[in-house]
Amino acid sequence: MAWLSIFHKLAWVYAVLNIVLALFSLNILILLILAIFHRRPPQIPTTTDLSEYPSVLVQLPIYNERFVVERLIDSATALDYPRDRLIIQVLDDSTDQTNLIAEARVNFHRERGVNIQYLHRNNRTGFKAGALAEGLHHASGDLVAIFDADFIPPADFLKRLVPEFLRDPRVGIVQARWEHLNRDQNAITQIIALGLDLHFAVDQVARSRSGMLMNNNGSGCILRRQCIEEAGGWQSDTLVEDTDLSYRAQLKGWKIVYRPDVTAPGELPATILAFKQQQFRWAKGILQTLIKLGGRIIASRRPFLHKLGGLVHLSMYLAGPLMLFSFLLSLPVIYLHGHLPINLAFLSAVAFIPPIAIFYSQVSLRRDWKNFVIYYPLLSLISIGLSVTLTRAAWEAFTGRQSPFVRTPKFAAANAKHADYALPLDQATYWEMFLCLYGLGTASIALHRAPHIVPFLLLYALGYGVTAFLSIQQSSNLRHALRAKPILGD
Repeated sequence: MAWLSIFHKLAWVYAVLNIVLALFSLNILILLILAIFHRRPPQIPTTTDLSEYPSVLVQLPIYNERFVVERLIDSATALDYPRDRLIIQVLDDSTDQTNLIAEARVNFHRERGVNIQYLHRNNRTGFKAGALAEGLHHASGDLVAIFDADFIPPADFLKRLVPEFLRDPRVGIVQARWEHLNRDQNAITQIIALGLDLHFAVDQVARSRSGMLMNNNGSGCILRRQCIEEAGGWQSDTLVEDTDLSYRAQLKGWKIVYRPDVTAPGELPATILAFKQQQFRWAKGILQTLIKLGGRIIASRRPFLHKLGGLVHLSMYLAGPLMLFSFLLSLPVIYLHGHLPINLAFLSAVAFIPPIAIFYSQVSLRRDWKNFVIYYPLLSLISIGLSVTLTRAAWEAFTGRQSPFVRTPKFAAANAKHADYALPLDQATYWEMFLCLYGLGTASIALHRAPHIVPFLLLYALGYGVTAFLSIQQSSNLRHALRAKPILGD
């Protein structure tokens, strides 16, 4: 029968999707092995001769960040660095009262002798990349440090990282490890912290110390101005200007150094809606970078394995669409009684790779392992739910659909319930609800035709259901809090 032939072809697609997903997990295993092999840090350069220190421009790009902007400016002005070689620049694209708060704080510090500038744009041309590029036209500085609005740079940040540039003239970027100011705020911040710890304790360590292509993270970093200029400057044709510039710089021969011993504390998104919005921007932007630079990476003179590692790195968010389509194709597989053209039982072992890697990250960072036990199951479920958002991001990236750089709301943790920056429900939430019902319905069919697939289907249904439930709950809570206690002055 014709439909049976179609189902057999779809079963092949299902098998291929799962094999590719397994390869993404194997990539995590390779990075984990490299991180363990390179776990001992290289010698850290130091210098006490302040006369050798170059001038540093500290850029603080902000957009509607009134809850955190004063804290950011105060911490930047407290940086311990020779005052005659330090310039601080507040790059404000805000459209709310943030600009009044920021300008007043800049004036406060300027009156006390701090070399600090305030630049306000009436448009967001180029978004963050445009603001950073504009700032470079208004100030000198051999090095450029960047901190997003929710970060609190420690006072010794510059003195600890600047020596990396003195040691090697080809070092173009130095990235610090992100710490989390509000890790313990709620379950969402806990699971986001687990994911970021994996990135900073495994991915970045492995890539940096083995010479692979990598990205800087756009905040808590220092860049050599010459590196920025030779790489082509800040460009706004992707939503991740940091990753884009990082890859262009490395293709020009510049090096990126990652220093996990130096931390840059920042605030995590405190709601699932903010997290989904952030992941959409990161996923779409990184895939845009893959489209933009993939050919250049292949044509570069870097070793083959470095090219492959870079391409896989920029493809990692494709795991979301692969998960979603694999889940949808489970229905035709059920009608074949679960029989596949390839036996995929051997792939079940790769499911243990992500939790092992995350557990290692917690141990290496000396975290409380109990948090891993408590929150990893929720992280797994939310990762499934995120596949809807990531699929939309991939679709927009590959179809060339443009979208604005949407900020992730930050509230200085304690002020989260006062947020008029609260986000409405996104379209992904409705798809998550549909997929939850699809999973439950498909599982009921599988009970009689392919019972061994039922746990897989129920896990996915639970993942989509939990993500949708949290989205609805948190959006409702924030808006109720806003109506109960409005913020004056807007």
